[in-house]
Amino acid sequence: MAKKVEPKKVETKLEIIDSSNEKFKGLFVGQNVLAEENNASRELFDKSRFGEVNEKGKFQYALIESLYLLERERIEIYEKDKPMKMNEFIKKARKFEPNFWTRYCVYRDLRKRGYIVKTALKFGADFRVYDRGVKPGDEHAKWIVYPVHESETMTWYEFAAKNRVAHSTKKRLLLGIADEESDVTYYEVNWVRP
Repeated sequence: MAKKVEPKKVETKLEIIDSSNEKFKGLFVGQNVLAEENNASRELFDKSRFGEVNEKGKFQYALIESLYLLERERIEIYEKDKPMKMNEFIKKARKFEPNFWTRYCVYRDLRKRGYIVKTALKFGADFRVYDRGVKPGDEHAKWIVYPVHESETMTWYEFAAKNRVAHSTKKRLLLGIADEESDVTYYEVNWVRP
């Protein structure tokens, strides 16, 4: 059974992101952005869990995280020695992820609402989302999220598969439906036993 989850009017936690005006540089490599550890990158990780530390001790950001930080003017992204503008970055990201903009709209909306959002590939979903105030590693994610554009269709088989994944991972399923204006509406889906 699907129910529409109305967005709540809440104070967002964007102040955490803006606690420092310090920008840092990232390098577009493959399908990620890499940055050296510095005060700004470490603060973003410690307070809001942006990025992951890779085996070489650098911060690695998913393309969606990178665009969010670029839009918030917290990172300068370079390809080789040339700084990238937002439009360039989006165009390049879409080559790797055709559904990039829909996914980004959902990611940005959840982040602005104060949630920590991480990838969920190992769960067979786009994102895992932690409840407000919870950091990855402290507790498990509360939801797995599938971003969908309002014009897309889904078969019952695909819908049931998404619900099974959420149920088997003991998470709630959220469908984030992005419209043409990039606004997002969420539907939480649960199994119901008669």
